[in-house]
Amino acid sequence: MFRIISALLLIFSSLLLPVRPSLADQDQAPQLAEGAPARHVVVPGDTLWGIAATFLKEPYRWPEIWRLNRDEIRNPQRIYPGQVVVLDTSSGRPQLRIEAAPVVKLEPRVYSSEDRVAIPSIPQQAIAPFLSQPLVVDAHALDQAPRVVATRGDRVYAGAGDSVYVAGIKGPARLWQIYRPGKALIDPDSHETLGYEAVYLGKARVVREGEPSTVEILSSRQEIGRDDRLVPAAPTGVIRYVPHAPEKAISGRIISIYDGVGVGGNQSIVALSRGSRDGLAVGHVLAIYSGGEKLSERFDGKKERYQLPDEKNGLLFVFRVFDRVSYALVMDSSRPVAAGDFARSP
Repeated sequence: MFRIISALLLIFSSLLLPVRPSLADQDQAPQLAEGAPARHVVVPGDTLWGIAATFLKEPYRWPEIWRLNRDEIRNPQRIYPGQVVVLDTSSGRPQLRIEAAPVVKLEPRVYSSEDRVAIPSIPQQAIAPFLSQPLVVDAHALDQAPRVVATRGDRVYAGAGDSVYVAGIKGPARLWQIYRPGKALIDPDSHETLGYEAVYLGKARVVREGEPSTVEILSSRQEIGRDDRLVPAAPTGVIRYVPHAPEKAISGRIISIYDGVGVGGNQSIVALSRGSRDGLAVGHVLAIYSGGEKLSERFDGKKERYQLPDEKNGLLFVFRVFDRVSYALVMDSSRPVAAGDFARSP
C-alpha cells in the first residue's frame, strides 16, 4: 500500500513541475520571404543582403539559413556571379546551399573580369568612399597632420587640377586625402562627446617634395583652402561580412546623417552612438525605431498624458566601426530616418 501511495505522489508531483519548452519553441526557424524562390542565379550587382532578403523576411538571420559559425560569419564562403543558390526545406528548416557546378568540357572563350569577382555584403558604390576615410577623429588628432599653407596664385580656394603647398609632409606616401575638422558627435542620452567628424574634401598626390611640398589635387568634393589637413590615403576594402544580429543586446541612437542633411532614407549613411567598446562590429544589423510622440489631452476635466510606442522603421547594416562611434547604411526604411532615432538589436 505504501508503494502505491508513493508512486501516486511521484506521478502527481511530476505534473506540478514546469514544462520545458521544446527545442522548436526555443529556436524558431527563420521565416521565408513571401514568394521565396527555390533557386536564385547570382548575377553581377547582387549583394549578400539582397540575396538574403530574397529568401528571408529577416535578412540578418542569414547565418542560420547557411548554418554558419562565428568565424564563417566574418569570412564566409564567397559567392560569385553565375553560381546558383538553392533553397532546401527537406529537413523541415530552410537551408541554403550553392548548387554543385556541372562538369563541362572546357572550350576556348573570352572571360570577363566580372566572372570571378565575389559579390559584396551591401552595395559597394554606396559605401566605397567611406571605407578608406577616417570619418571620426579625436579632438586634436588632425592638429599634427600636414596642412595646406598656401594655394598657387594665392587664391582663396583650390579644386581638382589645382596645386597647393603643404607643410609637414614626411615619409614615402605619395597619395593623400584632404580633411577639415567637422562637428562634434555627441551622445544624445549621456551628452558624452564621442569624437569629431572629419570632413572629407578630396584626394591629392605629391608632385614635388620640400618644405613646403607641392601637392596636386586629384579630386575634390568641396573647396580646399589654407589650414585644411592631409592624411595618407588608405587602401579601399570590400565588405563581405555576412549580415547578422549582434551577439548581445545593443541600444543606441542615430547621431547624424552624413553630409549634414536633415533626414535620410534608403542608402543613407548614418553615424551611431555605439562602437566597438559597446560590442558593435562590422556586419551587425540593427533595427531603426522612430521615437513615439508624447501627447497630452484634457478628458473629463483632467489633463492626461500618453507616451506613444516607438515605431520600427527599417534596418541598418554596420560597415565601419570605431571605438565609440560606428557608421551604417540604411536598408529597407519605410519612412524618413532622422538624427535622434533609435538603433537597437533586431
